[in-house]
Amino acid sequence: MAPPILKLDDIVLSFGGAPLLNGAGLQVEPGDRICLVGRNGSGKSTLMKIAAGMVEPQSGEVFRHPAATIRYLEQAPDFGAHKTVQAYAEAGLGPGDDPYRVTYLLEHLGLSGQEDPASLSGGEARRAALARVMAPEPDILMLDEPTNHLDLPTIEWLEGELAKSRSALVVISHDRRFLEKVSTATVWLDRGLSRRLNRGFGHFEEWRDKVLEEEEIEQHKLGKEIQREEHWLRYGVTARRKRNMRRLGNLQSLRAEYRGHKGPQGTIQASATEGRESGKLVIEADKITKAYGDRTIVAPFSIRVHRGDCIGLIGPNGAGKTTLLRMLTGQLSPDSGNVKLGTNLEIAVLDQKREDLNLEDTLSHYLTDGRGDNLLVNGEQKHVTGYMKDFLFQPEQARTPIKNLSGGERARLMLARMMAKPSNLLILDEPTNDLDIETLDLLQEIVAGYTGTVILVSHDRDFLDRTVTSTIAPADPEHPDGRWIEYAGGYSDMLAQKKGAEDERRRADKAEKAKSSDGGAAKPADGGAKTKGKLSYKQKFALENLPKEMEKAEKEIAAREAKMADPNLFAKDQATFNKLAAETEKLRADLIRMEEEWLELEMLREELEG
Repeated sequence: MAPPILKLDDIVLSFGGAPLLNGAGLQVEPGDRICLVGRNGSGKSTLMKIAAGMVEPQSGEVFRHPAATIRYLEQAPDFGAHKTVQAYAEAGLGPGDDPYRVTYLLEHLGLSGQEDPASLSGGEARRAALARVMAPEPDILMLDEPTNHLDLPTIEWLEGELAKSRSALVVISHDRRFLEKVSTATVWLDRGLSRRLNRGFGHFEEWRDKVLEEEEIEQHKLGKEIQREEHWLRYGVTARRKRNMRRLGNLQSLRAEYRGHKGPQGTIQASATEGRESGKLVIEADKITKAYGDRTIVAPFSIRVHRGDCIGLIGPNGAGKTTLLRMLTGQLSPDSGNVKLGTNLEIAVLDQKREDLNLEDTLSHYLTDGRGDNLLVNGEQKHVTGYMKDFLFQPEQARTPIKNLSGGERARLMLARMMAKPSNLLILDEPTNDLDIETLDLLQEIVAGYTGTVILVSHDRDFLDRTVTSTIAPADPEHPDGRWIEYAGGYSDMLAQKKGAEDERRRADKAEKAKSSDGGAAKPADGGAKTKGKLSYKQKFALENLPKEMEKAEKEIAAREAKMADPNLFAKDQATFNKLAAETEKLRADLIRMEEEWLELEMLREELEG
């Protein structure tokens, strides 16, 4: 085994309260591909900065090989006084490094190098910073959320570039698919400590769950041992005094260990606050177009969005995703064609730019809009500190300014505010940026269980596969020309359909050539096996959960009918009787709707699997 070029051991660091890092470690050897995972606020970026020499720990050992070069990609790069992106990127080169590599990287990242750093968008700034840290081909490349603000073609290019790189890699990312492709080892930062799995991220979640299960078993055993020791001290046969005192000391140590155990951070418990039901047809766009000068952003495009649809919008940066989204939601008028919005729409928006965040605001003021200490969630009054705990914020953070939160915590805070507002149409613009894996899981469950309509813009392939029922993408992603196509299913489904269409074209071309070469006698085309589709994540979720919801509705109907069976109820309390009758009628309608939906999904499943 090669000696480490970087080693952190028993690292301790706190910022005034409980230690953020309390015995954490990290070891990097040549050729390592490590993903660093953990909850928002667990100290991942801090540990990476310690490794890069940007932060000093309060205690612990730090070893960096004297000849090793390290480059660190920050989430918010500092461009200093550099006049151009080219100058900024070249400033990261060391003696003997090839300046041409900067030009090569900038070109593949879609930058000319002559841009003014002060006028860059979030995505352009991330691309410039990537060129700066990757150009020297360092011994260790540390990337903190490298895929944020990058489009899918660039993310896939980056995966290929990292695969060719000789640098050891340490990466923090929320993008599951990216981590699965680039990592061969996983370091999990949890409650101040680090654990290492010498396998890639694809094996992490199963390993994490096993570790937590074993920890719970050990804690249970410790509790039983304490009970046995307490029983011996109270009722056991008296022995020599020294022996008793030693055993008493052991018991006190066991109690301290039991009390000092810090269990895993809780899970977020939340759901979107749903407003009144929208009309069945939510959006109808008929041959809408948009152009700026000679450039066509949207060629004639038509779509019908129904209640309950979850639509993903993907494409390279600059293709026109935001323009199309704004036209579909009525914020921007098309040059031609028309958009009709459905009735009773209540729209909630999660904006990737975090523009509505006042960094001087406190968490409490932001969540309640400054209206006291309570907010209305799903029709119930909730104290703001209780609602904050649902999203893993501590009560003492209620008066904390937003500027003190990490990027991931700010994203979680915006998610909390959005979910408190009644809605039946969610607009999610890059919702996965900065979220940790557990919060992503929650967001996926919320989207899957949401009875309203969702339109989301995302470059996260795994998130798209798990949530959307259809995907809108440019017809030609490499050279967007304004033509958009809607595909059934998620990102992987879209790729399969594109491949199927391409294979069909090739078979048709082959048959046409064979027909021409045989003087008009056509040979049968190779039909091939049809690519089977599959249920989307949302459809699977509904198929599994609708029976539970139907059973619940049946019980509620039975309970109301039992009350209405009282012959004296109508005479004594006509208002209550009428209320129960209306509720029963609505529950019956809901039950019929759920039964029909379940039957349609079950038939679709049988068709796809058969």
